[in-house]
Amino acid sequence: MNNQEVDIGQKFLGESGFLRNLTDVGKLVSIIVSNAIVIAGIILLFFMVFGGISMIAGAGSQNPEQVAKGRQAVTSALIGFIIVFAAYWIVQLIEVLTGVKIL
Repeated sequence: MNNQEVDIGQKFLGESGFLRNLTDVGKLVSIIVSNAIVIAGIILLFFMVFGGISMIAGAGSQNPEQVAKGRQAVTSALIGFIIVFAAYWIVQLIEVLTGVKIL
């Protein structure tokens, strides 16, 4: 019989585990911030789909309030993505100008 058990602690935190070097909150925040564009892009996709469906459904049922809510969702998603992108770009610019590795 094959042993189907996996030691999760060893797999993630062991010698070759990918969370082995994650010893403090600063490294965790650095990982999250460095992937902020990807996370923001996924959220943007969901809000764009939700807002588009809401606008289409509102236009089909002659409900201007639902169209306005959909338009607001799309606008908010775009503004949020632009803010995250600009913040990431500013951090990259500061890294280049100062020579200090932030992320």
